[in-house]
Amino acid sequence: MSDTSAIRIGISACLLGEQVRYDGGHKRLPFASDELARHFDFVKICPEQAIGMGVPRPTIRLVGDPDSPRLVGSSDSSLDVTEKMTVFARDTVATLDYISGYILCAKSPSCGMERVPVYSDSGVGLGKVGVGLFAKQLMAAHPLLPVEENGRLNDVHLRENFVLRVVAYARWQAMAAEGLSAKRLQDFHRRHKFLLLAHNQPIYRELGPIVAEAGDVNEIGDRYISKFMQAIRHPASVKNHTNTLMHIQGFFKEHLDASDKAQLSEVIRDYSEGLLPLLVPLEMLGMFLKKYQVDYLLDQYYFTPYPRDLKLRMGL
Repeated sequence: MSDTSAIRIGISACLLGEQVRYDGGHKRLPFASDELARHFDFVKICPEQAIGMGVPRPTIRLVGDPDSPRLVGSSDSSLDVTEKMTVFARDTVATLDYISGYILCAKSPSCGMERVPVYSDSGVGLGKVGVGLFAKQLMAAHPLLPVEENGRLNDVHLRENFVLRVVAYARWQAMAAEGLSAKRLQDFHRRHKFLLLAHNQPIYRELGPIVAEAGDVNEIGDRYISKFMQAIRHPASVKNHTNTLMHIQGFFKEHLDASDKAQLSEVIRDYSEGLLPLLVPLEMLGMFLKKYQVDYLLDQYYFTPYPRDLKLRMGL
């Protein structure tokens, strides 16, 4: 999928600079509003505003059992919006099957993905052990959906991995919408080969036999995409990237002279030892690919997993 403008990402409205927080402020995330907005369409939601809480409004927090907390006023426990938020979350997330990712506001009692403070009925802090009520329903209803928080997206590895997952998941959604077939599934798997190798080689080896199965293609597809998203869930390690680069290098053995081979090997080795960023061996391989047009590599998403101008591989 090259037209990323068709890809939609859900986002907590305050992260786009909307002044919808309890104090009338926002938590604008420049990476979203300045970078991602050039390529993706956002679906912005503020659950607290959506259930009728004004701006500004009393603060709310999670209280009680961390696994099933209530959402009540921080200073006035008679303010209980648990039921309103539960109904809104349930009804809203059911309509979000067209989005390909979600960026949540960290620590929020409605939108926090993890580590949200929970309090006992008497007001004693139980620790950062909760999940926001809206976020919990979102992730339960869409377990394959790439989800991240604004704070975590300051980490270059998590940022790159999130966008990679969003675009890969959007490709799957687009393919499934056209109608899954054995041929489309095989092609999807083939084009993601090196991306999968870089992220999780054991799961990559499990996926091949799934693709080769005969039977109900939709049932096979469901199992495939579940494993696929599991495989790319975490950033790829330097070791796995190095093995993948060396694997790709093998496709050029008939084309490169001794000097080019030696230089490429040195660049890959320097990357593996932390002396060069991933971009350097990738650019070198990309240059050879352009020159020698190696068929199997030309449409591999490993080289172009997302829009280049997001510069996501700069710090890897």
